[in-house]
Amino acid sequence: MTDFKKIGAKLADGMGTLSKAEPQTMAAFSSLMAATTGTDGSLSVKTKELIALAIAITVRCDGCIAHHVKAVIEAGATRGEVIETIGVAQLMGGGPATVYGVEALEAFDQFTAAS
Repeated sequence: MTDFKKIGAKLADGMGTLSKAEPQTMAAFSSLMAATTGTDGSLSVKTKELIALAIAITVRCDGCIAHHVKAVIEAGATRGEVIETIGVAQLMGGGPATVYGVEALEAFDQFTAAS
């Protein structure tokens, strides 16, 4: 079983290292993240994070799945909403998205079991 809490922690450490190595680029990336997912607009933060999770599943990125699963939980998403998001990712990404959808649901269960 993949430990998504460890993946998330390793990603956070790596982002810190990269921020020290290329501060301007990482500051710009952080600003982009805050501008796109940081506040409610026409779309809620939860909706934006669910979209980001669907994309993370379709591009098969474990670190992205860990990050965005944690973010959807913080935004108040339910397990049912995550399952529907996985379904949309499956529609767009086929078999590989199904495999990573299983991973995303596992990540959701790991993060919610910890809280």
